[in-house]
Amino acid sequence: MKKFFITTVFALGTLTAFAQEEATAVEENATEAVAQDDFSEVAAEELPEAVTAAVSKNYPTASIDKAYVNEAKQYKLEVSLEDGTAGTLYADENGNWIEM
Repeated sequence: MKKFFITTVFALGTLTAFAQEEATAVEENATEAVAQDDFSEVAAEELPEAVTAAVSKNYPTASIDKAYVNEAKQYKLEVSLEDGTAGTLYADENGNWIEM
């Protein structure tokens, strides 16, 4: 019985580790898909309403300094906040955030 319990613990531990590695690989592939696409600069006025609404909703003090788009209709936004901090956000054409 003791051997069965130890074997079960090792089996579950191995499966958990494999699942974590698989999830990390999927996230890295998604990040690479965005990072590999070339972005072209566009005017902030040309951004879809969904993207500007997402910025206004989630970052009410942010202003969009520069905007870029790639062929997959993913948007790279360089924004700055009123407190002086700046950053880059990525969104799809529907205003959904893309994790980088």
